[in-house]
Amino acid sequence: MKKAVVCGAGGFIGSHLVEKLKREGYWVRGVDIKRPEFAPTAADEFLQLDLRERPNAEKAVAGGLDEVYQLAADMGGMGFIHSAETEIMRNSVLININMTHAAAQAGIPRYFFSSSVCIYRDMKPGEPEMTEEGAYPALPDNEYGWEKLYSERMALAYGRRYGMTVRIARFQNCYGPEGTWTGGREKAPAAMCRKIAEAPDGGTIEAWGDGSAIRSYTYIDDMLDGIYRLMQSDLGVPANIGCPEYVTVQELIDIVAKAAGKKINVKWIPGPVGVQSRNFSNDKIYSLGWKSRFPLKAGIALTYPWVREQVIKSQKD
Repeated sequence: MKKAVVCGAGGFIGSHLVEKLKREGYWVRGVDIKRPEFAPTAADEFLQLDLRERPNAEKAVAGGLDEVYQLAADMGGMGFIHSAETEIMRNSVLININMTHAAAQAGIPRYFFSSSVCIYRDMKPGEPEMTEEGAYPALPDNEYGWEKLYSERMALAYGRRYGMTVRIARFQNCYGPEGTWTGGREKAPAAMCRKIAEAPDGGTIEAWGDGSAIRSYTYIDDMLDGIYRLMQSDLGVPANIGCPEYVTVQELIDIVAKAAGKKINVKWIPGPVGVQSRNFSNDKIYSLGWKSRFPLKAGIALTYPWVREQVIKSQKD
């Protein structure tokens, strides 16, 4: 039986990754500063640790583990990314310095790092697909991207020096049930599901920008499959993982409204929008047999009812 630790196991992707690894037959330790918010952890062992402290990182990797999945980070949606630059850079860099060093020192054979497509530059609508090599020369749109790019390089450097196998995934926006849906750290799909669940039929919601920004959204099950395939592979370079379906923010709202069975009007307001467009090649992850199985309409059909249920519960409290 393989033994793994998932750091960030109290968060959205991390908590689901623990469940995925358990289904694959692993013994799993979960580590996070907080426990999962919406369901009990599936981990065999859960350590509530602040990984910004080096001794805690050493505790996280102790005990003869085969694999480390490092997803712990200080992060959130676009509003948080633009308002908490110093927290993101300081906290996430500390976590990654400690975890990479501790894993290498402990002789962990395989190390996974969750990066982001935020490391790439702004793109114009209609540009050809950007490959992973397009990350250089570097020009991320925000400090979250710069932190991720630095942490990628650190993980690879430790891998070279210590002979640790490193796998890096650059995530596109991930969504699904049991993700953060309110409070300022939620991603766009969850935010739109919440706003539309709260609005009456024919009502109006507010959204940042003008609705033209283009994004891709990856359903949680697809992301987990990509992480697992990448970690088991011999692909030693960073790989994008994302659904190849690109939509505008207006189209995202329309899809959520249809899932809700509502007519929704939008009031566009000033706010942090981020880059104009995204369009990335997934050829590297495709080479491992991975394909996205959930178009946005299907993923929202699974996500909206869960968010609506949380909204109803919160209104009763």
